[in-house]
Amino acid sequence: IFNGVVAVDGIELNIKKGELFALLGPNGAGKTTTINMLCCLLKPTSGTATVMGYDINHQPFKIKEIIGVSPQETVISEHLNSQENLNLIGKIHGISSRELKIRSQQLLETMGLTGRVKDQVRKFSGGMKRRLNVMMALIHNPEVLFLDEPTLGLDPQARRAIWEYIVQLKGEKTILLTTHYMDEADFLADRIGIMDKGQDCRFRYQH
Repeated sequence: IFNGVVAVDGIELNIKKGELFALLGPNGAGKTTTINMLCCLLKPTSGTATVMGYDINHQPFKIKEIIGVSPQETVISEHLNSQENLNLIGKIHGISSRELKIRSQQLLETMGLTGRVKDQVRKFSGGMKRRLNVMMALIHNPEVLFLDEPTLGLDPQARRAIWEYIVQLKGEKTILLTTHYMDEADFLADRIGIMDKGQDCRFRYQH
């Protein structure tokens, strides 16, 4: 309950290691609130959950060490370039300069941003900013990845580019992705949970 509103009520999720689980629902369904609680950014008023065995109410610091989060609103610094943004997040996670350089080069190449590495992010297209947002969530090589509406507001070509990269992560990371695009959930997910008004999560297996 937040500000007197029941945002999430009675949701039960069991996501397997290495699985890509998509939480599908309209705006206001409670998807972002669910992710924020699992990431220990919001404390639930009742109930609990575990992430890789760690309790969200009692072990938030352990959880934050093993997760990467790409929020719906990008967290990039527009006056910095892509390398500087990655360096900033990498240093927060205590990554050594050598490892940070290697990881950054790998991500920039995979996401097709090598040629724009010195450009300020304010010059990037929406799709490029979204790609950088995902890269920043991955720079410390987390076990669990939370992607909150990773293609929101993008054109079909830019959405497809991000989809192709997310597919490469399947099996390597445990991923919880939220979206209100049915085609996105169908294309990416091993399982889909359908959420509406903070509850009634029904599951569907993909083949």
